[in-house]
Amino acid sequence: MSFNIALSGLAAAQKDLDTTANNIANVNTTGFKESRAEFADVYATSIFSSGRTKVGDGVATSLIAQQFNQGSLQFTNNSLDLAITGEGFFALTPDRQSQDLTYTRAGAFKLDKDNFIVDNKGNFLQGFSVDPVTGENQSVSLSTTQPISIPTSAGAPRETSNVFLSMNLDSRAVETGSIAFDPTDRSTYNHSTSVTVYDSLGESHTVTTYFRKVDTTAPAPSQWETRLVWDDNVATPPGPNSWFSGDDLYFDSSGNFDTTLGVPQIVLPLADLNLAANGYLNNGAQFGNDVVVNFRDASGVRLPTQYAANFDVTNLSQDGTTVGNLTGVDIDAFGRVLASYSNGDSTYLAQVTLVRFANVQGLKQVGNTSWKQSITSGEPIGGQGNTGTFGAVNASALEQSNVNLTTELVDLISAQRNFQANSRALEVNSTLQQTVLQIR
Repeated sequence: MSFNIALSGLAAAQKDLDTTANNIANVNTTGFKESRAEFADVYATSIFSSGRTKVGDGVATSLIAQQFNQGSLQFTNNSLDLAITGEGFFALTPDRQSQDLTYTRAGAFKLDKDNFIVDNKGNFLQGFSVDPVTGENQSVSLSTTQPISIPTSAGAPRETSNVFLSMNLDSRAVETGSIAFDPTDRSTYNHSTSVTVYDSLGESHTVTTYFRKVDTTAPAPSQWETRLVWDDNVATPPGPNSWFSGDDLYFDSSGNFDTTLGVPQIVLPLADLNLAANGYLNNGAQFGNDVVVNFRDASGVRLPTQYAANFDVTNLSQDGTTVGNLTGVDIDAFGRVLASYSNGDSTYLAQVTLVRFANVQGLKQVGNTSWKQSITSGEPIGGQGNTGTFGAVNASALEQSNVNLTTELVDLISAQRNFQANSRALEVNSTLQQTVLQIR
């Protein structure tokens, strides 16, 4: 019996050595979680034996328990390197259509040849669908996750429908309203500003707005005429002029915009823009809506002013875009993936899926610093980062191994001493049996 007890001690010490050696070997493995060998004594007796004299039957390995405490963060220059601070795992699948999820804390991700985010083994990072404008997720059910892809272009161009323009017009400007407007003659207008707009094919056009101070006292102390020229006057609008005329701007004696007549506009009718004879479009594009220059910002809060100050454009924007190329990818603490494009567009693509378990030590290791669900781990629960008990997602960072090398070296010495002690017990037992066999 003592042979078996000593052998069980040797096996336990060997298991402890193996566990410690595995921890040390993975001290630089991203997302690795250290393990701890846990042991229990072996004791067996019957109802007719005396428990007072029973010694025990040795030791057995009870569990190799992984320790999921937080590893330190290593910051990188790759925005696709992700780390979780707090609870949670990334979800991966081996192919695009699979629902066979594995879970990992190793966030060294990159793009494959089809622009999908994958790990070093080619497993696809899963995400939730989101609203492309607000980034709000549509579901946190794991059955709705899908691989995250990063498109390299912003898709189809978007034609301009509205231009938003607000400015300060210099109240000291000389009145030019009595002179015939000529966009090529600087003396026939006071101020001008330009903006680029886009047609249905994404080609850019320059729209220049001109302002002329008018000699009038009604209905307000100051009045300004507005004119608009398309593509530096190369087109020919209908009528005798080569420019569009818009609503007049009125200001009170304090320089504030007079809203009693509504917010003025310059409307470029789509019928005129699309007519080939007018020469606005020569590339086959067609506008689906009028192009409207609104003298306000998009929210309607910032309006034109007329102060004794230099001409200053306070807001100038438009809602069209050309085709854009990918310029950057950002991922916030909630796991929302935001793509930026060269045309100024920013689009939310997905939200990185985070998963947690009731008992993380019940997860089954499958290699490559990954785990799978088991009976003892409980069901996976999906969610978004930085909410509830889910940890925050850190972009351009990797979670290092949580192995403490100093502690592991001490444990290595302890396991070695245990092995030597059990070897000595086996040797003593052998010597005693040899002595008995030599009795004559």
